Amino acid sequence: MIRENITAIRRELPPEVKLVAVSKFHPVEAIREACDAGQRVFGENRPQEFEKKVAELADLGLEWHFLGHLQTNKLKLVLPYASLVESVDSLHLLDAIQDWGKANGKVVSVLLELHIGAEQTKQGFKEEEILDILFRAEKYTNIRFCGLMGMATHTDCEDDIRADFARIADFKAYLQDLFPELSDFRELSIGMSGDWRIALGYGATIVRIGTAIFGERQY
Repeated sequence: MIRENITAIRRELPPEVKLVAVSKFHPVEAIREACDAGQRVFGENRPQEFEKKVAELADLGLEWHFLGHLQTNKLKLVLPYASLVESVDSLHLLDAIQDWGKANGKVVSVLLELHIGAEQTKQGFKEEEILDILFRAEKYTNIRFCGLMGMATHTDCEDDIRADFARIADFKAYLQDLFPELSDFRELSIGMSGDWRIALGYGATIVRIGTAIFGERQY
């Protein structure tokens, strides 16, 4: 079933859009099955589970994205292995990543998470906070700013989802015009299992799909 799901999604996905298979709570056997179907990029959101799976699947040479809220005391579990940290949601975390990168001689690729949904429980920056960070981008010598990530409001109302995606897409375009020197600032990670098709219409370059590939989570 995993193979069939990936094949069906790829049939609709433009070749330039990266599919991140969100494998959190799913066993390594499911990830290997996805690999057999040609999937190479996986996303996790719990540091201990992330580190464990990276180690168990090291033979496959996969690309790993970290997607969840990352506590600063867990950086060592994630940053040595993550190709992209998609969910930088606070200045405190950003500064800690910079310090870790400097101490370890590594440039860490990140997306800044914009809080676009209606829920107050969601993490993320406001627009003015991201602007302030990027005006001081040269301070972050060990961070590569690669774009924005966001999650639409959890709702069945497609108009609300479209409004959220339009807001983040417009803001990304504004930032690219304002900061042309940030040549890596190209990624827009929006769209999950329930709304990725909508996200494609708003310039998504990364979609994060879990349930539609692996089925319901196995807690």
